[in-house]
Amino acid sequence: MERLNQALEHIEGRLDQQVDVAEVARIAATSEYHLRRMFSALAGMPLSEYVRRRRLTVAGAEVLAGREPLLEIAVRYGYSSGEAFARAFRAVHGIGPGEARRTGAALVSQPRLAFRLTVEGNSSMRYRVVDKPDFTVVGLKTRVPLVHTGPNQAIIDFVRGIVPQALERLEKLSDQEPRGIVAVCDDLDPSRAEGTELDYYQGVITAAAAPEGATVLPVPAGTWAVFTTSGPAPRAIQELWRDVFTQWFPSNPYRGRPGPEILRTTLSSDGAEADAELWLPVERDTD
Repeated sequence: MERLNQALEHIEGRLDQQVDVAEVARIAATSEYHLRRMFSALAGMPLSEYVRRRRLTVAGAEVLAGREPLLEIAVRYGYSSGEAFARAFRAVHGIGPGEARRTGAALVSQPRLAFRLTVEGNSSMRYRVVDKPDFTVVGLKTRVPLVHTGPNQAIIDFVRGIVPQALERLEKLSDQEPRGIVAVCDDLDPSRAEGTELDYYQGVITAAAAPEGATVLPVPAGTWAVFTTSGPAPRAIQELWRDVFTQWFPSNPYRGRPGPEILRTTLSSDGAEADAELWLPVERDTD
């Protein structure tokens, strides 16, 4: 927590400069990839969104103060033109900077974040660590938006559009863990911001050749952390995601590494409850 707060202090001192995420990750004693994922899980927003909101909060105070031209404020906070600054300002504050200055309107404030340790862990997380040789994801693929909370309608519509016979043919190819039909997410935006897009596969893990019309995703050998949960769908799965990053990673000598995220889910007959197994690519943290 102390290193994360030092990283936040570093960001705060550079709101009027380019924030080097690699340097922020170095201060936080982790990789840039893991920092982005961990920050999103802890803060509830991507790191890039936090920086943007803090910049526009500080810029908003300077707009209302009225001591400098709006263009000077825009350039100081990294905007190439008054128009670009006005668009970003309106997206956060709901009003343009010129109107805000004229009317003295109330603006939206993004408070500074600080991470503090709280005593949790009163319930155990079920997990195992697996070293897995290279394998292939074989299945049907689409591009969908990232949804942090609640059902992802794009995924629901995609899966409903798959004919059952296609899934039956795929399931016969499953020859290794995690077995059966799985959901695979890959090529996520590094920010992991709500609404950014990712590749979504409905398929199997296999060493067999892909049937005609299927998409293939080769996955190199590596280490995987495997988590299991049961509960209401999709809330239990989304809460498992949250707990992995807020509880498991800070308590264990592993960090995330690039790679697909794999979810095997078994739903109850009415679809209200789920048993799930989440596979995340990890590597041992040597820092």
